[in-house]
Amino acid sequence: MKRVSILKQPLLSTVNDHLIDYPSPSNLNYYWGFGSLAGLCLMIQIATGIFLAMHYTPHIDLAFLSVEHIMRDVEGGWLLRYAHANGASMFFMVVYIHMFRGLYYGSYASPREFLWCIGVIILLLMIITAFIGYVLPWGQMSFWGATVITSLASAIPVVGDTIVTWLWGGFSVDNATLNRFYSLHYLLPFIIAGASLVHIAALHQYGSNNPLGTNSSVDKVTFYPYFYVKDLVGWMAFAVVYSIFVYFYPNALGHPDNYIPANPMSTPAHIVPEWYFLWVYAILRSIPNKLGGVAAIALVFISLLALPFLNTSQIRSSSFRPLHKKAFWLLVADCMILVWIGQEPVEDPYILIGQLASVYFFVYFLIFIPLLGKLEAFLIHYKVDEEPKQWDSVASQNLSFIK
Repeated sequence: MKRVSILKQPLLSTVNDHLIDYPSPSNLNYYWGFGSLAGLCLMIQIATGIFLAMHYTPHIDLAFLSVEHIMRDVEGGWLLRYAHANGASMFFMVVYIHMFRGLYYGSYASPREFLWCIGVIILLLMIITAFIGYVLPWGQMSFWGATVITSLASAIPVVGDTIVTWLWGGFSVDNATLNRFYSLHYLLPFIIAGASLVHIAALHQYGSNNPLGTNSSVDKVTFYPYFYVKDLVGWMAFAVVYSIFVYFYPNALGHPDNYIPANPMSTPAHIVPEWYFLWVYAILRSIPNKLGGVAAIALVFISLLALPFLNTSQIRSSSFRPLHKKAFWLLVADCMILVWIGQEPVEDPYILIGQLASVYFFVYFLIFIPLLGKLEAFLIHYKVDEEPKQWDSVASQNLSFIK
């Protein structure tokens, strides 16, 4: 009776309904734990970011020095800085695996269209947040990355130059730009957190998908203790990998030029964004026209948002879709190629490889997804129609043999 009365409290009952007694499909595997891992990464980023903001100075003459002050003089500052910088990489790694899992198992299919679209919006917000955060240390890559990427808005007809001026807060990347980016970088993680709550609410409205892609409304178990323990194992494995990077290879995922103070008079030989932007950057630069590159980036997110509505397959899981399984793994390989191409110089043969990889990326979403479902439906109907004829032929042969 005491437990029942406690659970009548609004906050506790919400926690109980969504984290303890929440009914989950009994056959979920470890790939379903990357959603909770993404939430953990977001909390780490917000916590470390708040403490870093206490010592950071958003001024072009002091930003780089304030970061060095955090690293050298602040008690535990090096740990905060490395945890935040590597935490961004871990966050994207977890989210990318989470999205590829959704692609493989068809978690975007009806009735979870809204759930997928919110996830794509969260990814876009993450990319914007990480980009403006990369500018804050005010190193060479920070300054020139901000200059190159924000200048892309000038390709937009009519309003492009106005948008660039608004982003810069003037006529070049300067102190006003750094202040704007600092304010937005502090604000956007909380917007991501709000969007994540909407994402979870949409998930719990229709329930989780499962590896078989079937209706699992009957065979369910409570989240606690079954999947709580499974998620905990994933968290421990993540902590080991995360700690290895923070303590032993803190700069492995960064660019060494960002330890050089920003110098508007010296352009780096090769401007490269962080690794988690490289696939987008490769698509951007694969098109020689600036406006075409901006349009291609817009088409990337339009394709992702339109995925649930382009899907024509009645089968969710790729385990039962051999054609889609091949196309999916080609997409995974294609994205890895785009990441590799994004860090290479803009010259042959990298230009051609990047263009071919970009074409396949769009072919997968805009051609394969709509057509494969129809092709699979045709093959299934053809097989169902042919099997009775085959059985009739076998039966007639057996009867003739008996006679």
